[in-house]
Amino acid sequence: MNNYKKDSLNLKGAVALGTGVMIGAGIFALLGQVAELSGTWFPYVFIIGALISSFSAYSYIKVSNAYPSAGGIAMIFMKAYGKTTLTAAASLLMAFSMIINESLVARTFGSYTLQLFDVSNHGLWVPVLGVALLIFAYIINISGNKVIGKSSQIMAFAKIVGIIVFAIGGLWAASFTLTDLLPTTSDANNYTATGFVGAIALAILAYKGFTTITNSGGEITHPHKNVGRSIIISLLICTVIYFLVALAVNASLSIPEIVKAKDFSLAEAAKPAFGNYGLYFTVGIAIIATISGIIASIFAVSRMTTMLTEMELIPHSHFGMSGSIQKHMLVYVVVIAITITIFFDLSRIASIGAIFYLVMDMIVHWGVFKHLRKEVKANGLILISALLLDFIVLMAFLWVKANSDILVVIVSIIGIVLVFAGEKWFLHWAKK
Repeated sequence: MNNYKKDSLNLKGAVALGTGVMIGAGIFALLGQVAELSGTWFPYVFIIGALISSFSAYSYIKVSNAYPSAGGIAMIFMKAYGKTTLTAAASLLMAFSMIINESLVARTFGSYTLQLFDVSNHGLWVPVLGVALLIFAYIINISGNKVIGKSSQIMAFAKIVGIIVFAIGGLWAASFTLTDLLPTTSDANNYTATGFVGAIALAILAYKGFTTITNSGGEITHPHKNVGRSIIISLLICTVIYFLVALAVNASLSIPEIVKAKDFSLAEAAKPAFGNYGLYFTVGIAIIATISGIIASIFAVSRMTTMLTEMELIPHSHFGMSGSIQKHMLVYVVVIAITITIFFDLSRIASIGAIFYLVMDMIVHWGVFKHLRKEVKANGLILISALLLDFIVLMAFLWVKANSDILVVIVSIIGIVLVFAGEKWFLHWAKK
């Protein structure tokens, strides 16, 4: 692609891109939901989620190191399955999971921002603020790569430092000791094993931003080494941050209090530890995190869908718009994200995104195991382990949602069926 600049993204920039997407949604949007399913064990759920994500990352690292490409995940599917319905549909599932993640971040931005104001109608203002953020992120993205790169690095650094300050300050204010590392054993009786595994599914969603790095393989300096390095470093940074923050929230609030404020649990946890100043600080960090997360995600998914269009895997129409395909994709991505932001709440957005991602991730692992294992010198046992872990987590999560919110399961299944059926029809039509 002529608008991809080789060696334009160094290791630090790639790490900033990955952490920018992950931290934008992960800890702010999902902590309360994970705690609701797993109780006082929820800090450790994030560690388990990181371990499973590390198994998943193995497939992406091995293929991306061998074939660094701006196509990222789409390139992996193309190498594994060729130009088939499975390649097109799985790539589109990844793109949709990223767009769903943008809606998750947008609503998180609205939930945290409203903590600064005394308004009663949160149901109206959360999506309004979320839509406003999406429009702002679109404006930043059409401003060019230099603006995106500089803003991503600055905001990524600011939010990482800010979240670490929050975590350490919260632990200090709560007089945290090493004995507090052990969860309340009696609390475990109130939660099922299925619910615990379901919480892991949401925690995995908090780490999936590492896949964004694979979409920039054609631009990262020394890509055969730095793609893998940046993924590993991003995962390590986010694991430490998530665990510290979860410990701080667990020390400041009871589980019922966390669940009650699950859409803005970090802001609520700041109040007993730091008062109003802590609240302002935490909300400020949340705003920075969500803004940088949206900007990085929209940038990544527009690049991915542009590649899918040029590979003739998805249909495209200009609808009378001028400019490049990527600029058209920016419009389509933001419009879809705005629609989801308006019509779905945080819990449902996160759940649908997790289901889409896990299905797509399993297709990646099977493709690498079946077709690319020897070519990229991957360990088959690790690949099968990653596949089985995803499957177990997905089945448990579907069971939890089938018993608590069947609409999520129905919408997810219909969405997956429509993606596969639509791609099968499009590729058949394009062939003719």
